[in-house]
Amino acid sequence: QLVESGGGLVQPGGSLRLSCTASGDITAYYAITWYRQAPGDERELLAAIFTAGGTRYAPSVRGRFTISRDNAKNTVYLQMNNLKPEDTAVYYCRGQSTAQTTWGQGTQVTVSS
Repeated sequence: QLVESGGGLVQPGGSLRLSCTASGDITAYYAITWYRQAPGDERELLAAIFTAGGTRYAPSVRGRFTISRDNAKNTVYLQMNNLKPEDTAVYYCRGQSTAQTTWGQGTQVTVSS
């Protein structure tokens, strides 16, 4: 099970840090990926981090968002800076293991003044 947290209401230009916490050993997933979905839009891949090492970012968030992990806390983070109204969406994390793909329930991020 994966649980997202850290969403909320933030003003344009502000920051939020989202967390994706696994109920067990997060390193059981070879990749953790953050997505978002705004109303009426398709789910958009934002950033991924790999247990073997390395990260990847979508061009739309590179330079503003940073993905990181703390294996001791079984948590992957998404630091989001310089937020814009168009970043408003439900943010999800997805874990991929050799056995299955697991999605969290999502956390709402609203960027508005």
